[in-house]
Amino acid sequence: MHRRLLTLAWSSSQAGGTLAIGATAWLLSGLTPSPLVNGVLPALATLPLLLPLPQRIRLGYVVQLLSLLLLLAVAAGLLGRSVLGPLLGIALLAIGLRLAQEPLQRQLHGFGAVPIGELRAGAEAGRLVGNLLTALLFPLGKALLQLGSAVVLLLPLAPLVGALQLQAGDHPRPGSSAEQSKEDLGLEPGGVLQGLLFGGLFALLPLWVRQEAAGNCFDFGLVLTAYGLGRTGAEAWGLRLPPRLPYLLMAAVLVATQFIDGWGAVLLFVPFGLLAALADARLAVGVDPAGDLQRNWNRLERSSALGGLLGSLGMGLIAQVIGLAGSLPIQLLAFLGAGALLPLLQRPRR
Repeated sequence: MHRRLLTLAWSSSQAGGTLAIGATAWLLSGLTPSPLVNGVLPALATLPLLLPLPQRIRLGYVVQLLSLLLLLAVAAGLLGRSVLGPLLGIALLAIGLRLAQEPLQRQLHGFGAVPIGELRAGAEAGRLVGNLLTALLFPLGKALLQLGSAVVLLLPLAPLVGALQLQAGDHPRPGSSAEQSKEDLGLEPGGVLQGLLFGGLFALLPLWVRQEAAGNCFDFGLVLTAYGLGRTGAEAWGLRLPPRLPYLLMAAVLVATQFIDGWGAVLLFVPFGLLAALADARLAVGVDPAGDLQRNWNRLERSSALGGLLGSLGMGLIAQVIGLAGSLPIQLLAFLGAGALLPLLQRPRR
């Protein structure tokens, strides 16, 4: 299969998964105003990253497809207005992604001869498209069109999965699971803390846009797209900032969103995403300055996933108790505290 077609199918699947998560997060925020329940959804999306699940491409693809069909049934109103449908659908989608993503990427690189850089760029482009579609499809057909489109975006991956399985089988590379489990035992304190920050912030973003900003899913999707654009542009800009500055500037951007309305508030998430990416990059290098950068990223991803799970549940619980509006000052204090604490955790170890 032509390399460009492989990359396109991979990117399309990333767009479909991102679209499904964004559409479901907005759907859930309309089913219940509970911050805690809304915080459970990103926690379920993150939890499989922390579990020692097997690597099975075909099984993972089937689970993803079934999860999207379940979410489509929720959007069509076939399962009533219970919050259990969206939560179960996202949990299954996250499990499917965990089963298939890493071995699929490895086989695309090995058997499909797709460069790792091209796969990463394709994934970033797919996620951007998914966030943009979250915004653009909502006015046309709401969650039904969004989730139906997510199913369509996943379908090009089917022949790719079949072709790769014929070449390589559906088994993980010998020794890779054991090596990964050993790697996964380590956690990076800075990654956990940063995951707490972003997990708490984005867990309540749909509710915040809906209730506090009186916006709709179009606004929500544009905010996510602006954030993704900022993250994508961080490497191109090649910025280097003092360790504390990204967190202090992110806190300032959050404050600015309370005083700027409309497109201005949306555009503020471009520099916010850029600052978040710069903070991530500094953390990845600081995990082990003399070590392999890809291994550093893997360890940081696992640590951030744990922090994100705790942050989304913790901030959901806090907002449940003190109210959604009262959670913003706490988030600002968290970013300011991170500016003071994270640089200490990022000092090279002897």
